[in-house]
Amino acid sequence: MSIESPNLDAAHDRAIGRWENDGGSSAGLHQQQMQTVAGEIGDAEASNLRARLIALENLVVALLAGAPDGQSVLVREMAAYISPRPGATPHRLTVEAARNMLALVERAAHYKSLDRESEP
Repeated sequence: MSIESPNLDAAHDRAIGRWENDGGSSAGLHQQQMQTVAGEIGDAEASNLRARLIALENLVVALLAGAPDGQSVLVREMAAYISPRPGATPHRLTVEAARNMLALVERAAHYKSLDRESEP
């Protein structure tokens, strides 16, 4: 099942463009780190970022669990889109991102199935 519309396609292209420019390749990450004014982050900041990331992941799972099935389909399509194509050089970060996106959809599916089981 594929969701097709000019607006959706444009939004998808913009989102992927941001991904490719902001963190889809390791070269982009190294350039951003070198331009940091404040320098490297400390342990407390790293710990805070990890906690916030966990919260955001759980929030995404909750939102996907309550969303129509089309949202999960769209996430799967985006994960497939950022996955390496045949003949392309795989980037570790994009491969891992796609894997994480699919894991979030699967976690949400678990909660959807629990919700459906509790319905009368």
